[in-house]
Amino acid sequence: MNYTEIKDKSVAELNTMLIEKKKLLFELKRKLKTMQLTNPNEIREVKKDIARVKTAITAVNKGA
Repeated sequence: MNYTEIKDKSVAELNTMLIEKKKLLFELKRKLKTMQLTNPNEIREVKKDIARVKTAITAVNKGA
């Protein structure tokens, strides 16, 4: 996911996306602890996606 893909979304859509990404991160961490995660780099990517969504939310709030 790129920032350009999410920068034009509304705050409600961004908040929904943020909640989904946080749930996904929780599941990935749980799989990591139980040795079921095959690619640990997925956690890094989800964390970066969360940061991008938070950045977009901040940009929308400051612009309003």
